[in-house]
Amino acid sequence: MHEEGNSGCCCGASGAGDQPGQERRLGWHEYFMSVAHLISRRATCTRGHIGAVIVRDNNILSTGYNGAPSGLPHCNEINCKIYRSTHPDGTVEENCVNAIHAEINAIAQAAKHGVSIKDADIYITASPCIHCLKVLINVGIKTIYYDKPYKIEHIAELLRLSGIRLVQVSAESC
Repeated sequence: MHEEGNSGCCCGASGAGDQPGQERRLGWHEYFMSVAHLISRRATCTRGHIGAVIVRDNNILSTGYNGAPSGLPHCNEINCKIYRSTHPDGTVEENCVNAIHAEINAIAQAAKHGVSIKDADIYITASPCIHCLKVLINVGIKTIYYDKPYKIEHIAELLRLSGIRLVQVSAESC
């Protein structure tokens, strides 16, 4: 299931700050997506800087960004190693062998620290690739909030079958 963000204010602002001279308070979606964008600045893959935040009950459970496994050389040090695969529709996908995607790193951090992420939501700076979506399904993520679309046509069928909600939100001010 793919949904667009609300046509009005996407950030869920609480109304605080609506008085003249008061600063508007960030809504939850805007807050978590802003955190995901900040985390993406730690990414080391030169092909893209993606950040992810796993959240339940408005609490951050885990974060991740794309980069090499701990202790191994990063793309920004040795360059990306690209492999190509072909989707059933004939489109070619290029991925970096060095990097672990942000979503998988967030899941790994939660597992490493014994944090349950079942029934949580995730905020990602770009919609997930098909491989990350399959893992998000298996760990019990309920809603995926993303900023920028990335090959959504490749994940539409899995979204429909799994019932996971995919919702576009922005980190930008409303």
